[in-house]
Amino acid sequence: MGKVTSKLQVTVPKAIAQQHGIRPGDEIDWIPAGDSIRVVKKSRRRPANDVRERLRLFDEATERQRRRQAGRSPEKEPKDRGWKREDLYDRGRPR
Repeated sequence: MGKVTSKLQVTVPKAIAQQHGIRPGDEIDWIPAGDSIRVVKKSRRRPANDVRERLRLFDEATERQRRRQAGRSPEKEPKDRGWKREDLYDRGRPR
């Protein structure tokens, strides 16, 4: 059973929150329904785009990625640093 605080706040019981997927930060609507009140979770999801719109967005993202990769220089050989990666694994151990 929930209680109303002095600040008019209400706690949603854990079992109900889990059952309906209510999480901290979610918004809910309070709807008068005669002698009772109906609590409805607002949906955060955007309406699904149609297939053509999703394909257009995918093509745009693919083109942006191609342009990013075209501007990169090819991987260069690492310069001689005077040590090898294997040397790092022997550090601090008695020889």
